[in-house]
Amino acid sequence: MSAIELAVEVVGWAGAILILLGYLLITTGKLTGKSLVYQAMNVLGAAGFAINGWWHRALPSTALNVVWLLIGVIASWRILKRRGSSTSAM
Repeated sequence: MSAIELAVEVVGWAGAILILLGYLLITTGKLTGKSLVYQAMNVLGAAGFAINGWWHRALPSTALNVVWLLIGVIASWRILKRRGSSTSAM
């Protein structure tokens, strides 16, 4: 296994761990969907899955995770926008 192949596998497993950990934390009430931590876990996890899927030519998985990543980016942007508007009103 080359260094690149190993890196792709590590990135994929890290993505899986982040998404599962995020799901565990939201399910147990430790985080909410409006948490930047939760959204970051989803964005980074989906990026890891997308990279791994692309490498292995698993295009449906890659497409799903690119969309998942975009949803997380949009959610994060909205969370930050709300925070910015609430602090500027003070």
